[in-house]
Amino acid sequence: MTDRIPLLIDTDPGVDDALALLMAFNSRQHELLGLCITAGNVGLDYTTANALKLCEVAGVTVPVYPGCDRPLVFAAEDASYVHGRDGFGDIGYEPAQRRPESEHAALAILRESHAHAGQLLLVTLGPLTNLALAVRLDPTLPERIGRLLVMGGAVTGKGNTSIAAEFNIAFDPEAAAIVFGSFPRIEVVDWEAVLRHGFLHKRFEAWLAAEDPRAGFYDRISRKTRQWAEGKRGEYWHSADALAMMAALYPEHVIEKERHYLHVETAGSQSRGATVVDWLERSGQPAQAEIILTVNQARFEALIQEALGGHI
Repeated sequence: MTDRIPLLIDTDPGVDDALALLMAFNSRQHELLGLCITAGNVGLDYTTANALKLCEVAGVTVPVYPGCDRPLVFAAEDASYVHGRDGFGDIGYEPAQRRPESEHAALAILRESHAHAGQLLLVTLGPLTNLALAVRLDPTLPERIGRLLVMGGAVTGKGNTSIAAEFNIAFDPEAAAIVFGSFPRIEVVDWEAVLRHGFLHKRFEAWLAAEDPRAGFYDRISRKTRQWAEGKRGEYWHSADALAMMAALYPEHVIEKERHYLHVETAGSQSRGATVVDWLERSGQPAQAEIILTVNQARFEALIQEALGGHI
């Protein structure tokens, strides 16, 4: 028996995901059951290989379950222009020795939901394709999830992929619509919250100087992305998935949140992938989205530093 919280992560590594995963690996309060992998930032072969390599670098052995290699309905562009063609900065790392599991990620989600019914913490850091497929396979899944936290959305329409949409939702809006239409409660860390919780590039570079293989590897895979971000957003670095992971693992450090109904738009030339929030409760729909607005910034930064092997 253990009092650690069972944790399952659905992810598309990705530089941003890698930092969040290092945070999860570092938690003593959670039992990491596995990594469910989807296409998103880059293709599934790359995201799977990246998950395995990150586990190897961090000295963590957890199952890695490949899942969906494309959105449910329409093709979508990846984010290789940010993360590199392979998602890890094109550094040419030696592939991990371990192989992924043969079980599909959607089936792994269902199996773990039964094994840890009512207790499972499910965190999604990428497109929601695997989770939507799991819901379609078993519509009773939401009843067995203890907490679901989604990194995705732009709750007042300030998108990072299009005018109104954030990448994870825009990559597969149909999947996101299924998920938000199925779960009675979803904690949401959106792109606009991420922009409120940046940290200085210079501080982050100091954390990367830690004499730890995790810091050294992350320094290498993130250089291209950090250079791109500094040119786009100035002196602050933003890590969407790390912020989501902090809110998932340490909800006591969430300072401000609001609960509202959230609708995912699947049509429209300008609005596809938008997350439309009923801020004034006009729709009469149940408020299923717990939108996280602010967290403890000092604790957020400390958790990142610790995950990279630094000492506070």
